[in-house]
Amino acid sequence: MAYPDSIWPLAAVCISLLGTVPIMLSGRKPNLRESWTVLIAIGKFCIIASMLPAVLSGGGFVFTLAEVIPGVPIQLKVDAMGMFFALVASFLWIFTSIYSIGYMRALNEHDQTRYFASFAAAISATIGVAFSANLLTLYLFYEVLSLSTYPLVTHEQNAEARYSGRKYLTYILGTSIGLVLPAMLITYQIAGTLDFTHGGILAGTASPATLSLLLVLFVLGFAKAGIMPFHGWLPAAMVAPTPVSSFLHGVAVVKVGVFSILRVIFDIFGSDLLHSLDLGVALTYFVSITILAASLIALTQDNLKRRLAYSTIGQLSYMVLGAGMLSAAGMTGGLLHIAMHAFGKITLFFCAGAIYVASQKKYISQMDGLGRRMPITYTAFFLGSLSIIGMPPLGGFLSKWNLLIGALQADQLVLVLVLLISSLLNAAYFLPIVYRGFFATAKEDEGEGIQEAPLLCLVPLSVTALGSLTLFFFPDVLLRLVRLALFL
Repeated sequence: MAYPDSIWPLAAVCISLLGTVPIMLSGRKPNLRESWTVLIAIGKFCIIASMLPAVLSGGGFVFTLAEVIPGVPIQLKVDAMGMFFALVASFLWIFTSIYSIGYMRALNEHDQTRYFASFAAAISATIGVAFSANLLTLYLFYEVLSLSTYPLVTHEQNAEARYSGRKYLTYILGTSIGLVLPAMLITYQIAGTLDFTHGGILAGTASPATLSLLLVLFVLGFAKAGIMPFHGWLPAAMVAPTPVSSFLHGVAVVKVGVFSILRVIFDIFGSDLLHSLDLGVALTYFVSITILAASLIALTQDNLKRRLAYSTIGQLSYMVLGAGMLSAAGMTGGLLHIAMHAFGKITLFFCAGAIYVASQKKYISQMDGLGRRMPITYTAFFLGSLSIIGMPPLGGFLSKWNLLIGALQADQLVLVLVLLISSLLNAAYFLPIVYRGFFATAKEDEGEGIQEAPLLCLVPLSVTALGSLTLFFFPDVLLRLVRLALFL
């Protein structure tokens, strides 16, 4: 379908990038700087939401920046799949921005101007990935996101942060340059185009062995998705401030990795081609290893953010698992889980940060009785946990239910078992945190003086927790976008 030319896709991408200028110029006036941050976030969401009615009616928008390779322009396209991701990311960025203000001020963090400017640049790259019309455009924004988030990962500027930053770039840039770039060149050579096209562009272009190799290169090359063995950057990046962790796990980076893989599966290969080559089954079995292994490792982590990090590694592979099922419900569940996990996991990281701001505690073994002193934070953590586990009435239940139905539709009882076991493991590593917070007895004098974090931390985590609850009852807009994206 041909979409009309429009400046709005470019505006959606660039508003926060241009916003880095007033943020940097307002560095000596924190109130003004942070006002710019929130206004830009709200403006970005409003621009994206203004295009939603056209997408829901089956339309979209296109903007071409330049054509640097014959037949492969640097082009933005707003379609249902891109709108789904952009809507979630831009909405959650508003609350990440507000939370960042409360967190950074409460801890009197250094270099806050650089921090907020890097945040603004990173969300621009995220929306650029969402609205990319082809693999080349997506690849360019993917790399911009890697570079713009590096200052956030290394924010503390100590030896551990610098080591984690090097590890982050080694994994992320190394795989994208070493695996995705060659795969993209081969795709262009055999297909003559890199456009995202429903049904794919690779059918009948190469041998099964070549196409299988391409899929491996793409899936492993987009290492932001955290699929093992290229997952090590993700726990290492937890050295960053908690709002950065929230951004990495909930709003942008890891979701960009998964979104890129799903774009390749749906719009470069196409479900029919994957089914004919039995590549979907191989992919689901491969990512199942990550789902189970990451969940088992999460059980062993005492550091709260590292436990959440390994949880994320497993949850990301749910999304790829659903796409690989190649069944209607499975693909729906995989794509829907991007949003449901985003709301649930960002809530959990917000809560981890609020706990640190209020008590300076990082380790679960030190958090006995904190829930009685921070009931709002721990209630939000409980709701976010239930959503990730997949319990009703939280949004995560809807995506996991579709994944289970999809596994049955695909006649893959092994995948049903993987989903059930991993959900039990999710409960095993989340619910004890809530239990210890509300019911365990703290050591004498250990919790004295601890109370809820500042309102600018407390309000965002409450909103995102309620968002997980709301999505269970009102998922209609997201479901319509998913069905449009998958042509269901």
